[in-house]
Amino acid sequence: MNRRIYTTLHAFTLVELLVSIAIIALLMGLLVPTLAHARDAARSAKCMSNQRQLMLGWHAYANDYHDRAMPLAYTETKLIGTGDRIYWWGSDGNVSGHVDHTQGFISQYIGGHHELHDGDVCQCPCQSSDSYVRQGPTGEITSTYGYNGYYLSPRYTPGWSYSIGHRPWQTIGSVRQPSNVLVFADTLLPSVIASQPPSNNALLDPPMLYSNGTWTENQSPTTAFRHAAKSSMGVAEGAVADGSVRSFRAQPDWLTHPKQRIGSVGTDPGPHYVPDWQDW
Repeated sequence: MNRRIYTTLHAFTLVELLVSIAIIALLMGLLVPTLAHARDAARSAKCMSNQRQLMLGWHAYANDYHDRAMPLAYTETKLIGTGDRIYWWGSDGNVSGHVDHTQGFISQYIGGHHELHDGDVCQCPCQSSDSYVRQGPTGEITSTYGYNGYYLSPRYTPGWSYSIGHRPWQTIGSVRQPSNVLVFADTLLPSVIASQPPSNNALLDPPMLYSNGTWTENQSPTTAFRHAAKSSMGVAEGAVADGSVRSFRAQPDWLTHPKQRIGSVGTDPGPHYVPDWQDW
């Protein structure tokens, strides 16, 4: 005799379906912020790793050049002839029409490539190349990190050398407070028009500028607090002269452009930008 087994199929009721959807939505609501936080943490870790590599290159340069700190840029004809201006990250293409990153002062020490791109050691992973206006005559990718030439190589810091060029060119041994003074950090140049994005900037400028014996407020400082922006006013990663990399969480009075999260670490030039500023 054949036995037949009858199975009763139980369909979801509307209430059960709505409860399931609510549970899934709740789990997603808990999971998404966690994933976003993990992604931000990974980007910050990569940014810090980039700056550690830059610091290795900075020290290697000094080792080859009698302990001298790397210049920010060579722009004078007597130094570059009729060629492109040369910055720490590469040549800017103002004559040739193309950026060449192999010409940068630091390039040979960090395995420099002919072209930079998102994910390169000179590019912060939190600042994709389509999120800012590219400075320079060619509009090509250069760097989203800034170098503290203002203190380390005043004579070779475009834009400021006319007022601070008489200040000494530092050596590794002459840097004051090496555990505090920034060499590299996250940077952007704030936009004048609020509807426009900021520009990249390879100069790390202090919160105050020196001219004619006086320090005055810098209206457009360049330190970018682009990390952890959703949970705070932002964090800037910066490499100091002793080789370590630190995180600086923004304070309200540090930000001159809070919507763009741009300002300075502190409100005085020292100790993070110009440690001996009171002696100038």
